[in-house]
Amino acid sequence: MWDSKYKDGIWLVDFEFHPLNNHEGNHPVPVCMVAQEMKSGIQVKVWKNELESMNVAPFQTGIDALFVAFYASAEIGCFIQLGWPLPENVLDLYSEFRCLTNGRPTIAGNNLIGALSHFGLDAMESFEKKSKIQLILTGGPWTTEEKKGIINYCESDVISLARLYPIIEPYIDWPRALLRGQYSISAAIIESNGIPIDLFSYKNLEERWDDIKLILVKELDLNYGVYEGLSFKTKLFENYLIKHNIAWPRLISGRLDLSEEVFKEMAISNPSLQALHELRNSLSKLKLSELQVGEDGRNRCLLSILKSTTGRNQPSTSKYIFGPAVWLRGLIKPKPGHAVAYIDWSQQEFGIAAALSNDPIMMQAYRSGDPYLSFAKEAGAVPISATKKSHSFEREQFKACVLAVQYGMGPEALSLKINQPIARARQLLSLHRRTFKVFWNWIEGVLNHALLTGHLMTVFGWRVSTPDIPNARSLCNFPMQANGAEMLRIACMALTQRGITVCATVHDAILIEAEIGKIDETVEMTRTIMRNASNEVLGGFELESETQVIRYPDRYMDKRGTQFWNLVMKQIDQSDQIILNN
Repeated sequence: MWDSKYKDGIWLVDFEFHPLNNHEGNHPVPVCMVAQEMKSGIQVKVWKNELESMNVAPFQTGIDALFVAFYASAEIGCFIQLGWPLPENVLDLYSEFRCLTNGRPTIAGNNLIGALSHFGLDAMESFEKKSKIQLILTGGPWTTEEKKGIINYCESDVISLARLYPIIEPYIDWPRALLRGQYSISAAIIESNGIPIDLFSYKNLEERWDDIKLILVKELDLNYGVYEGLSFKTKLFENYLIKHNIAWPRLISGRLDLSEEVFKEMAISNPSLQALHELRNSLSKLKLSELQVGEDGRNRCLLSILKSTTGRNQPSTSKYIFGPAVWLRGLIKPKPGHAVAYIDWSQQEFGIAAALSNDPIMMQAYRSGDPYLSFAKEAGAVPISATKKSHSFEREQFKACVLAVQYGMGPEALSLKINQPIARARQLLSLHRRTFKVFWNWIEGVLNHALLTGHLMTVFGWRVSTPDIPNARSLCNFPMQANGAEMLRIACMALTQRGITVCATVHDAILIEAEIGKIDETVEMTRTIMRNASNEVLGGFELESETQVIRYPDRYMDKRGTQFWNLVMKQIDQSDQIILNN
């Protein structure tokens, strides 16, 4: 058995902790820890004051020991705060339970109680668990009896790990499982780093948001006429669409599909709608108080690693700065003397599809630097001499077609996206099939494999089971998104091991931080590591990346949200001026 190699023991570990000063977004404060060696049953229980006096963990964490936890990044976060050397080998039973059950229904979710219940093991009642968590989150002081109850609660989770481990162990793909365990270390480091936030602007915005909303609606709605007070009126919006000749997706009932996903896509296709999208999104969903910003001005929250079916991180959309409306990302601002860089893989899913399918024309298109224009040229839609500037209209249509294929869109959806007749959408999709024949043969093989074997798997072992009612679009897109997630994990592990400060991950992008004088060198190192990660996942095929560097005192800005951000800041400035004048 693989785990027999750990002569210094298999240590099952759990911490209890609360955020510093009970302020969400601050670093964790470890309250207690319980560790138990799997085979001997030797147990170590340590309370807060003892933990803080230790320079290393009170159990083996070297190359000959295995560290086991459920959602290990939380435990590693406590190691970081205590200044302890990090474990060499990590097995995260959460990650392995997710991999084992991904695509299948679970009895009670993916937490520890859910995993125990899935295998028919008794677990602490949910309400009892919540009461203990609430007690811990008070931050103390605790009575002697309360301390005893907290450490016993911590021990109960370790005992649960001891029961869960031997059941999951036979299913573990060991080398790959340890790779996922290493990523939990990187995730903990990234969570600890946090994202630099302009704390002054954030607090200013939070205090005035209710007043600003009314002013924003009044000013922005002059261009649309779709609001009554703070209420978005579907009939008025329908009149706006008719007036401006914008075709909009509809539900089976015939009503406009006003889901966030559709609104976002339509705003990308119709830039005139971007400000309305930001307004509607902000009014309906934005709760600034939920954004987890620590007292040190860093946005920290759980990355929720491996939460999505494709293995992507899925942090809270309300707690994470990259979750709410894009204009809010203007709050990201490096501290004095520092810079941040947003680095994302160029056309990542297209490149992954090209490499995995081994389609020579697709690979050539990616390497050209502009796969969309290259596709148009291969299809004979534009001359070989065409450029992005000379044939921008055609390029945009072929770009929309490529993205439509990646997202599994049919001709109807593509027709709406490009605002062209459905016959044109069918023609573009047909050209894609004709141009990239090898890719289409491969993707049909992917679907057949999923239906025949009941599962799909990435190159590093992230697995999804085919559901009883299969979704062909999701299954066909899985290799691109899931291997993209593998690529991100490989890159993050290499970056954190090299000591590069990673502040955030965003699907196919990484936000890093460095001193201004070192940012260019750090960016180049990061790009090299990201290129190498693509090489590892794609068997030698390398993906390039694009970079946006922001040096203090500038702030990060997503171009989709620039207009809205400027308008919000204008309202705050005018409000300040009125106060000064009075």
